[in-house]
Amino acid sequence: MNPRVKTVVPIADYRLNLIFSNGEERIYDCSHLLNFGVFQELQNLEYFKKVSVQYGTVVWPHEQDICPDTLYEDSVLNNDNLVQIEVAEEKSSYTT
Repeated sequence: MNPRVKTVVPIADYRLNLIFSNGEERIYDCSHLLNFGVFQELQNLEYFKKVSVQYGTVVWPHEQDICPDTLYEDSVLNNDNLVQIEVAEEKSSYTT
């Protein structure tokens, strides 16, 4: 069984910065889902940012979710500080 999601932060370009139960920090790109059925609502950026963690995976308020195994297997390791910079910039724009 793959590790489960512990934290999620939405970042630029419809990506999610995920920290898994094994301590890995990974990036999952949701952009390929935006034109698919129930996920079309994620095109609304404000709604996309309402993502949260429940039961080891990511969910949105209207019950969209992504399999935790898919999140792990289709994500890439976050080996650079670029994502951290994006997160810091987004957080600062909320407080301005």
